[in-house]
Amino acid sequence: MPESLAHRRELRFWGWGYADENLAPAEEALLAELVRMTGAGAPVTAPRLEEFTLPASALRPPAALVPICSATPYDRLTHACGKSFADGVRMLQRSVPRPPDWVAFPRDESQLEDLLSWAENVSAAVVPFGGGTSVCGGVESAVEGDYALVLSIDLQYLNRVLEVDRSSRAALIEGGALGPELEAALKPHDLTLRHFPQSFQFSTLGGWIATRAGGHYATQYTHIDDFVESIRMLTPRGLLESRRLPGSGAGPSPDRLLLGSEGTLGLITRAWMRVQERPRFRASASIRFATTTSACAAVRAISQAALFPSNCRLLDPVEALLNGVGDGNCAVLVLAFESADHPLDAWLARALELVADHGGDWDRQAAQRSLRSTAAEEGEHRQGEAGTWRNQFLRAPYYRNYLTPRGVIADTFETAITWDRFHALYEGVQDAVGRAIRAETGAEGMLSCRFTHVYPDGPAPYFTFYARGTDRGDMAAMLGRWRQIKLAANEAVTALGGTVTHHHAVGRDHRSRGYDRQAPALFRAAFAGARAALDPAGMMNPGVLVDTPARGAVAGGVLGG
Repeated sequence: MPESLAHRRELRFWGWGYADENLAPAEEALLAELVRMTGAGAPVTAPRLEEFTLPASALRPPAALVPICSATPYDRLTHACGKSFADGVRMLQRSVPRPPDWVAFPRDESQLEDLLSWAENVSAAVVPFGGGTSVCGGVESAVEGDYALVLSIDLQYLNRVLEVDRSSRAALIEGGALGPELEAALKPHDLTLRHFPQSFQFSTLGGWIATRAGGHYATQYTHIDDFVESIRMLTPRGLLESRRLPGSGAGPSPDRLLLGSEGTLGLITRAWMRVQERPRFRASASIRFATTTSACAAVRAISQAALFPSNCRLLDPVEALLNGVGDGNCAVLVLAFESADHPLDAWLARALELVADHGGDWDRQAAQRSLRSTAAEEGEHRQGEAGTWRNQFLRAPYYRNYLTPRGVIADTFETAITWDRFHALYEGVQDAVGRAIRAETGAEGMLSCRFTHVYPDGPAPYFTFYARGTDRGDMAAMLGRWRQIKLAANEAVTALGGTVTHHHAVGRDHRSRGYDRQAPALFRAAFAGARAALDPAGMMNPGVLVDTPARGAVAGGVLGG
């Protein structure tokens, strides 16, 4: 069998993480209890590459492009879809509707330009691919439309930090750089981008920009948008690069057009990013509240006091219990500050005054110890409840590798809402999703909520649900049950005034049931016009954000059109 052209460590093609990574015994024991609680069971064995029957690849690339194009089963399957719950189920079914015909690994912009030219000449659909961590159908190769073939373009060889401007505190970084790669390159300069989404280890800068990814900071710098100085994108009609500036009022911003474009306009090859000094001072505390209502009031007070904590994650009682930082009877606020410039005593003290006003209780000695910690003692901030939550947060995506084959539906959805409507949304979502779980599974499930980010005018609630999908290894039935629960969640979130996504992007799954309702029709028409100017053949990521009616490419995805 020919070897993959990927130069990175082998991924688990059917699930999350690297192929040689496994859960710890303690994690398996915890998850086994969750399987028992949901009533699932009858595990399905993990798939092997040789179990998939893939159609022959259409149209061999021209001789000059053959060395950078692959049709190996591993490359085609790892680029066929993302890492959503539905993607995992389909892999367990050994069923990929339409894998990419070819996966290309360009080494520079010249090769990328040749790939786009060939794709247009042969009427191909092009799916840009960063780290492949999409959970909303954003890198789906099974596109609709009259395309002769599907070409997935992986930018993993464009992964360098090309230049560092220390005086302006900025760095020019290629779009294919994974989070750990760009941080390792910045560290010798004592700089950091400090954008850490949950997918940090496996996602790329270009992917973050294309999806407007949320990152490390719970306040102020919540999205990758805040760190973008300029963007360079190669479109089917040529190079589009914004001017590098700290700010500008010169008309509509080119960067704003490219941010969140989700591969529909071109491929992001590099960007100048605002970087930061590495933190030297930290302060943290874990605060417990008797009720979620009082905890929300405290978080609102902090967010409106312009204290700008780096972490302000509120976990409702169920979320706290599932993450091992509570007993299910109280809400927990994980609060942290950091700075490269100054001690944080005053900031933490004022925040704790605010939480005390709303009935919060915390370990005062632990909070005081955190003030004495510096960057050299960073491990101290990874202990206690905050450390437990952080470790659970990073490990959570791996748990699906265990739960999904055993018939447990485990998924998430996130939104953002103004403070005046939050409680109605929180209660409405709990009711709607709870009813959907009972209707589809005949049993009670579990639904929890945390705040990933907070703003002066509202929070970004992130919901997680667990339910029995099947106790007989019936993956098709489980996928159908998940679909109805997810549709109920999306309907509840949008009907109650929230956004269909705060940081997971639109993709194909959040199109017709969310984005098309949220974005005004006239705006979507204007964006389609911009796309037509940059991609007149309608070949870039068909079905994402806007339809391409002339090619038959419309909203689809596993949630339906």
